[in-house]
Amino acid sequence: MKRSILSCGIIAAVAASVLAFTEPQQGSITGKVTPADGAEAVWAISGSDSAKGTITSGTFSLAVKGGTYKVIVDAKDPYKDVTFDNVEVKDQPVDIGEVVLQQ
Repeated sequence: MKRSILSCGIIAAVAASVLAFTEPQQGSITGKVTPADGAEAVWAISGSDSAKGTITSGTFSLAVKGGTYKVIVDAKDPYKDVTFDNVEVKDQPVDIGEVVLQQ
């Protein structure tokens, strides 16, 4: 009986240590903004998690955990913000394509 309990404890400890060293699912959201100088920042929001990135030369890339995000391109005046709902991120990059800002 003691040997059985000890074996279960060892198996549980090994399983816990393997899981402790597994990396969380990581992905990214990328895109291009037109006009290139029409926005400075982009946000990705999922529940209580959020990520902010800068737009450089009209392009952006945000590293995010796997999940479903609302992506907001924060436009400068006179342009309007653009929002994408339900952007699904897994372990591959998600390209939302060209974001054309409107006045």
